[in-house]
Amino acid sequence: MQRFTNHHTSYSVKIKEIISALEHFAPLPLQESYDNAGLQIGLTAEQEASGALLCLDVTEEVIREAIDLGCNLIISHHPLLFRPLKQVTERTQVERCVRLAIQNDITIYAAHTNLDNAEDGVNYRIAEKLGLVDVQMMQPHGVRVGERTVTAGSGLIGYLPGPEDSLAFLQRIKDVFHIESLQHNELLQRPIQTVALCGGAGAFLLDEALRLEADAFLTGEMSYHQFFGHEQEIQLAVMGHYQSEQYTKEIFYQLISDLAPELPLFITNIDTNPIKYL
Repeated sequence: MQRFTNHHTSYSVKIKEIISALEHFAPLPLQESYDNAGLQIGLTAEQEASGALLCLDVTEEVIREAIDLGCNLIISHHPLLFRPLKQVTERTQVERCVRLAIQNDITIYAAHTNLDNAEDGVNYRIAEKLGLVDVQMMQPHGVRVGERTVTAGSGLIGYLPGPEDSLAFLQRIKDVFHIESLQHNELLQRPIQTVALCGGAGAFLLDEALRLEADAFLTGEMSYHQFFGHEQEIQLAVMGHYQSEQYTKEIFYQLISDLAPELPLFITNIDTNPIKYL
């Protein structure tokens, strides 16, 4: 993975200002009911950021990387604290991460399904990487955030600039997202131009992709049985959860560097994907 950092030496930005910028872009009310996005660990009232490490998942290795880099802030896509903790020992990885972060005064913040559902969020970045045009949310709806109403939605549908052969399209996905093993159903025998997509566990939108008459549906996870029954109806492409959401770190980088161009920013060098390939 590539590491980015600014090289200025004079900066002053409070952690709460960074969180405010993230939540303006991806307000917490946009998250799904099961989620736990937002502040995970830390006191942010007046604390200044010494640097920020950006990642998809928080692990002990990532926290140690932040310590080594002198960062007191970690911004992740997936929440470290997804389920309630009944104790904080050293028994589980999550408990060890909590202890390590608190011991080293590191703030951890997560933007998860609120970032998935936001305009210009995760799915827009996937669409951008694929070169889709005229993208729209598959299931747009308004969400009240303070005094404003924000449009949110899971998944996008858009168009390739021109028709693509199915095998060439799948190979391009594999290349663009550096996928070790791309899952797909049988090759579609017609050109692909309309593409529906949803990063992460987006298989719940397959029926909507079919209703919208997409030629292809791209997501991070799909169960075995969902591959059946769609032969020559739609091209399915399953990237892997990590692979589909890896560019969330770029979104964080852009938002924070716009707010505080002199703050040291790092994209983790650690591959936190727990799934390995032979």
